[in-house]
Amino acid sequence: MSNTFEWRQAAIVAAKEWRDRLRNRWLLAVAAIFAVFALAIGYFGAAQQGQVGFHGIEPTIASLASLVIYLVPLIALILGYDTIVGERERGALELLLSMPISRFEILCGKYLGLAAALASATALGFGVGVLPLSAQLTVADGWRYAYFVGSAILMGWAFLSIALCVSVLAGDRVRASGAALALWFFFVLVFDLLLMGALVASNGGLDSGVFAALLMLNPADVFRLLNVFGSDQAQGMYGLATVMPPGWTRPAALCAVMAAWIALPFTFAYWRFR
Repeated sequence: MSNTFEWRQAAIVAAKEWRDRLRNRWLLAVAAIFAVFALAIGYFGAAQQGQVGFHGIEPTIASLASLVIYLVPLIALILGYDTIVGERERGALELLLSMPISRFEILCGKYLGLAAALASATALGFGVGVLPLSAQLTVADGWRYAYFVGSAILMGWAFLSIALCVSVLAGDRVRASGAALALWFFFVLVFDLLLMGALVASNGGLDSGVFAALLMLNPADVFRLLNVFGSDQAQGMYGLATVMPPGWTRPAALCAVMAAWIALPFTFAYWRFR
């Protein structure tokens, strides 16, 4: 086993992961799901108000963001939960470790391959989904939509890093899948309820800085903030500008928090895997 890191070795592992997802049509299936939802929400997002058709990029992104917060974390966790534990159960991991490749190259290659597959499916799906509406979009709308898709990819990478950590820690695939679903349930459904409960219990006495810091503990909330504070119109729709300290609302700061959510679980996974 090599003790030095070589990008070529990691790239070979990443390319195999990418080809596997392309070969089993996972990438196309996820892209098709995103495309259908993007097109449906673009046309029918205002149906509850008795209107059909495209009514602007901000209402469309607001509706899509609510959907993406549920779908992308789930897809990322399903994609990554058996990356290591699955190979260990099949005996393929021991064979891989017997070759002249380090554990960091294996872990890095697998993460990069899965991250590329997830990013491709997300960009392709949302890109194709908005194509029929392209004649009604301005250049500014296009950039705003690209910003939304990019933030969705960052959130997916954060949950993929968490899934990789679960895969390293779990003893078998059943436990890994259970842990992945429990984490999805916690971050997407339970976390905000707990936060709201804390706000109510404190009678509004929770400091805004503490509230903002608690939101940073959930990558799904960081994604929501990235899209709320990425547009003046969206800030007015959500009303979060009045409760968030200005220093916590800068897209660069929020992107840095999301990068930490990608790096920290991966680092912990490597620490346990080596």
